[in-house]
Amino acid sequence: MVEPVGNHYIVARPVYSENSFDEEHEKLHRYHKNFWDNLKLYFRCSRQKVKKIALGLFPIVSWLPAYRFREWILSDIISGINTGLVSVLQGLAFALLVNVPPGYGLYAAFFPALVYFIFGTSRHISVVCLSGLITGNGTSTNMSIINEERVMVAASVTFLSGIFQLLLGILQFGFIVIYLSHSLISGFTTAAAIHVVVSQLKFMLQLSVPGFNKPFGIIYVSASSSAFVNVMETCGVCLTVCHKAAVTYLSEQRAKQEETQEKNIKDTVLAALISYFVNFEERFNVAVVGKLEEGFQAPVAPDVGILQKCIGDGISIAIVGFAVAFSVAKVYSIKHDYPIDGNQELIAFGLGNIVGGSFKGFASSTALSRSGVQESTGGKTQIAGIISAFIVLIVILAIGFLLAPLQKSVLAALALGNLKGMLMQFKEVGVLWRKDKYDCVIWVVTFLAAVFLGLDIGLATAVAFELLTVVIRSQIPSCTVLANVGRSNIYRNRKDYTDIYEPEGVKIFRCSSPIFFANIEFFKEKLITAVGFNPLRVLRKRNKALRKIRKMLKKGELQVTPKGLICMANQTHESDEELDNNRIEELDQPTNMTDLPIRINWGSDLPPGITVPQVNIHSIVLDFSAVSFLDFSAMRVLQKTLKEFIRIDIDIYIAGAHEGFLEKLERCAFFDEEIKPSMFFLSIHDAVLHILLKKDIASSPKLKLTEKGTNKDCIINTSNGLRSRENRVSLQ
Repeated sequence: MVEPVGNHYIVARPVYSENSFDEEHEKLHRYHKNFWDNLKLYFRCSRQKVKKIALGLFPIVSWLPAYRFREWILSDIISGINTGLVSVLQGLAFALLVNVPPGYGLYAAFFPALVYFIFGTSRHISVVCLSGLITGNGTSTNMSIINEERVMVAASVTFLSGIFQLLLGILQFGFIVIYLSHSLISGFTTAAAIHVVVSQLKFMLQLSVPGFNKPFGIIYVSASSSAFVNVMETCGVCLTVCHKAAVTYLSEQRAKQEETQEKNIKDTVLAALISYFVNFEERFNVAVVGKLEEGFQAPVAPDVGILQKCIGDGISIAIVGFAVAFSVAKVYSIKHDYPIDGNQELIAFGLGNIVGGSFKGFASSTALSRSGVQESTGGKTQIAGIISAFIVLIVILAIGFLLAPLQKSVLAALALGNLKGMLMQFKEVGVLWRKDKYDCVIWVVTFLAAVFLGLDIGLATAVAFELLTVVIRSQIPSCTVLANVGRSNIYRNRKDYTDIYEPEGVKIFRCSSPIFFANIEFFKEKLITAVGFNPLRVLRKRNKALRKIRKMLKKGELQVTPKGLICMANQTHESDEELDNNRIEELDQPTNMTDLPIRINWGSDLPPGITVPQVNIHSIVLDFSAVSFLDFSAMRVLQKTLKEFIRIDIDIYIAGAHEGFLEKLERCAFFDEEIKPSMFFLSIHDAVLHILLKKDIASSPKLKLTEKGTNKDCIINTSNGLRSRENRVSLQ
């Protein structure tokens, strides 16, 4: 019964143990599905399931009919044109990174975007070749082979990575994204932006820098002697042009959306016209795009020989590509509040890479800069993405020749201009340090690992480190001693409040974490520290004392009187060292006084020469409300620890255990003659009131307790404590 009184409430109910509650309130016995049941359900076919799978496989069917044409179309067109222009420029630049003809970069910018429009779930990411992000990893460009062979290597590895991604998506392995926290994603995308910056500087500064496809490659690139030599020989015209392009493009990112399209076209056309009329390529030896082939080449089958040699590279690109894509997609989905599906993203990128690889493109992922353009210029849906693909198509089929004189340094500058948002994520380090130091460390480690080890190895390192922090936090859980606050049913950390009540002889201990094999010893140590003694040591001391008492009684050195045991003479007895030679297992058994003429009171004075540690508590309440699971290894240690306390006459109570906890313990044979289900209570307050009532039994024989819990006459009043018709036990 609950009676509201103003902003207070009064609860009147019996004190419930888990057993007494289940006895009074009938519990439904539900059938819980096992693994095979879930497997059968997963493969069971129905009309609703087919419809759900179809809608999931083709997300366009869900969002396109709900498209707000009047509200969104203009923004998507503007965004699509801007993104398309950047797509063309980046496709050319990224093709140069892997030493293949620029036209293949346009294929990589077109086909994956077309496929993602149909199968993707993100509204804002723009799809582009992955090679630009990982500076050629996985394409084996270090081999001395002609351009066509390089193209086949890139296309075959792209096809292979697409197969891996498609299989992972079909097998529902998109759940791996749950291990990518916001801090990891932020640090990883920032590191990816750094890799893009370094890779584009090669073109901005006209440096002949070799690629290093290995950990710490970015250091080798920066420290390469050829870099310092070529810096001195860098064309002054190139430096001026790329600086102007970068400054202009960055300023355009702050301009109004309506002006961005015009300025981008103007800058690109102006740079190409200047290069054409001044003849930068011949007069100043400035690298330009060169002639682009018109139209598409026929699709080709991947080279089986290359596939066999590049399985590792294909897996690496598949995982890194998906990680980069989902990382950026998640940032925008959180910002604009819409869901994305990890499994469907794998399918979308897998199909995109399969199609792109068939047309001699190279691996696709999310372009950090292009996604920034698509979102910052007002893109609402993937309509902007398909428009950008149409712009690329126009360049491929008709006007590609106009870009032939365009300087490569301009391509690099334009690619860098859109990385501002990702590079600004450095600000998060200070914010995370103030809010959560674990997240801050994850960000820093992820960034450093991805920068210096490469995105593939860096990502694996970051995920491993992130999981390690979870293990560390679980292995060292927060354990506190609780006390009653305000004489109510509320229990909090005793160190945080002044108005607290601690029942005499009662310790309330909370563990705020799962208990498993890695932290059970820590839990045990904290519990022993909280109560102030080691129960096993006390038990062994008591058993040793009983042995001494038996021997002294046998020798007549002790006499039993109404006042207790009286020492009759000065006697000699075995030292503790001699007793320690006995088997330890016998000392760990429960104390047995059945053969003694009197029951020993361990709290009173003992015969001379016999000492045992003093125990000043009689009950321990373990708050398990935050313990989400208990594994079998920890269960065995917990059972042993509880028995050690019970064997020295300390009552153990467990409160707040979650649903199914008792059933699991019963299945694992946790209970026996010493540890019984009656120790479990619904709440801490129930357990404390039960302890107070039990303590009061001696003075109130009419009040009865059973293994099922407190008798039904007792009720709880949060203001006055525990009451019954015959008795009252109050927290006041």
